Amino acid sequence: MKLLISPINEKEADEAVAGGADIIDVKNPQEGALGANFPWIIKKIKQKIPNNFELSCALGDVPNLPGSVSLAAYGAASLGVDYIKVGLFGTRTIEESVFLLKQVKKAAKDCNSSIKIVAAGYADGQKIGTINPASIPEIASSADVDIAMLDTISKEGTNLFTYQTKQQLKDFIESSHNYGLHAALAGSLRKQDLPILYHLGVDIVGLRGAACTNNDRNRGQMSRTLVCDLVEVVEQLKR
Repeated sequence: MKLLISPINEKEADEAVAGGADIIDVKNPQEGALGANFPWIIKKIKQKIPNNFELSCALGDVPNLPGSVSLAAYGAASLGVDYIKVGLFGTRTIEESVFLLKQVKKAAKDCNSSIKIVAAGYADGQKIGTINPASIPEIASSADVDIAMLDTISKEGTNLFTYQTKQQLKDFIESSHNYGLHAALAGSLRKQDLPILYHLGVDIVGLRGAACTNNDRNRGQMSRTLVCDLVEVVEQLKR
């Protein structure tokens, strides 16, 4: 199980690296659950993190505008990231979602053939009419991308387990694996959630608030000590 830690700037990226995160995931919480950061920030982080750390970035909670999103994907891929996360916010059907992701894949892999595309749905999406979270593995497989992910739109007072039971999450993970995909989970997850997620068999866990002071993804500061604590939990589980 890999830990994907989401800094918002170079200073926080340094803390994530020092703490031992597996994937440095650049995002901008001010623009949403999978808010996109500025390309110059991603570029600077890419230039300074060690080569043995993987780099990810979020394209945003994207609208159903395949041309615009594929252009953004090409730009992100040109920065040398290893993963691109696409939040399926604006699509309303499986067909729309698959079409959008196929354009993202074509654009990104034309620029960098080894890049991995993450199709992200929302566990609490029913409130705003986004795609059924249980359909994300099918969508990701049909679009021939690499990773199926669940996150949450809401980040205040709730988390992934508010909207998904352990059995639903297990089904999501198993469905992803049956399609030959990796499974990723995020959504205001805490240190105490890591053993549960590990035993469910998830491949990647995304965290920000748990790596920040006061468990505050918006106003807190990322801390290498807190990142190290999260890494140590996972290392103990692997022993």
